[in-house]
Amino acid sequence: MANQIIFNKIKEPEYARREAFNSLRTNLQFCGADIKTVLFTSCGPDEGKSTVTFELARSVAESGKNVVLVDADLRKSVMLSRYKAQATHKRVGGLSHYLSGQATIDDILCGTNIPHFNVILTGPLSPNPTELLGNVLFEKLMWTLREKFDMVIIDAPPLGAVIDAAVIAPYCDGAVIVIESDNTSHRAAVNVKQQLERTGCKILGAVLNKVRIESSGYYYKYYGEYGK
Repeated sequence: MANQIIFNKIKEPEYARREAFNSLRTNLQFCGADIKTVLFTSCGPDEGKSTVTFELARSVAESGKNVVLVDADLRKSVMLSRYKAQATHKRVGGLSHYLSGQATIDDILCGTNIPHFNVILTGPLSPNPTELLGNVLFEKLMWTLREKFDMVIIDAPPLGAVIDAAVIAPYCDGAVIVIESDNTSHRAAVNVKQQLERTGCKILGAVLNKVRIESSGYYYKYYGEYGK
């Protein structure tokens, strides 16, 4: 793959966190062989959705499967800054470039310094993301990625805040809701679930995130505890 992205700030997860993401990966695989494109959304910002999608993609890649993570948050992406991502060669385009007709799929699809882990960055944040995500080019992208990769993970904006995830959902095989423990309300979670159901997208489950677990008399926090 011509385009390459280097993630300069990646931490090795502790054992409990790694096992949680391995469990999430396994549970998704048991959803069926036809589940290849999976949408992740949340009720609100800062629930850890982007961390969950990145770590899940890394877990899938480490299992030997080719995975692509699509950063579809055209309003407030955090991937570039959080992982200090940079291109190794030419200037790399992003999803907004492709959806606005300024780039091809090959222009925006990038390999990374993690084997089997591929990524599509957002590109410049867009003033009209809902319109871009709803056009025929996004549907074409999803079909192409489905043919090229073992799994496609979509990091979508919080559905409790904006409608973008509901626009993307019909092109995905299933959806997962990321819920922050002790913060997200039951009403907010139910509202997001109902919005996804209206799109016809299968809801695969939820990730209960930022869970405090008592172990050996002390508390520690890790991401990715999976619950149906």
